[in-house]
Amino acid sequence: MKLTYWGHSSFLVETASHRIVIDPFLSGNEQAVVSPAEVECDCVIVTHGHPDHVGDSVEIAKRTGATVVANFELASFLEAQGATVHPMHIGGAHAFPFGRVKLTIAHHGSGHPDESGRIQYTGNPAGVLLTADNKTFYHAGDTGLFLDMQLIGELDRIDVAALPIGDNFTMGPADAARAVEFLKPGMALPMHYGTWEIIAVDPQDFAQRVEAAGFKAAVPAIGESVEV
Repeated sequence: MKLTYWGHSSFLVETASHRIVIDPFLSGNEQAVVSPAEVECDCVIVTHGHPDHVGDSVEIAKRTGATVVANFELASFLEAQGATVHPMHIGGAHAFPFGRVKLTIAHHGSGHPDESGRIQYTGNPAGVLLTADNKTFYHAGDTGLFLDMQLIGELDRIDVAALPIGDNFTMGPADAARAVEFLKPGMALPMHYGTWEIIAVDPQDFAQRVEAAGFKAAVPAIGESVEV
């Protein structure tokens, strides 16, 4: 499995046979190094309905024929915009041609403005456990720290965990490092930081805390890949 960080909370996951994109916030993201028109993938996974996570999901799905995987309410919202979807919900898992996806809880919000600017309810936010090629990638979505991360770590051997560290809207570096202690992944990556001033934190602070606790951390630059 190969993970490429596209900035904010967006990742490209490449397996032996498929390409999966998670939370493709590219348009409107000044730090993005990939445009939606350049993305080729088989599946788009969206953790929740906020615009900085839905991003270019519909455009990418309609152009490539990729299926969008999301919670039921968000999937219905995106289907109405022309995307092919596979609805799921928290606690549920499904075997896709590329591997297994399971949605976990995440403590956050989930809503997307419609054409009038009114916020539409898009179901509960989620984290994602993606297992392919005998590797498991945990993308926590946007979330605060929660004790059930211990259970997630016990039930699944996590090779790589991507955790939000930007504070204000999600966990900060200290809470995210504690989450690593709960999850016990083979490697921890920071995400959801630096996009705007309000979430401008030092990812090395997170990495140092993780390593001090006895775990491995990496801080990939935007566009950089990590082999699992």
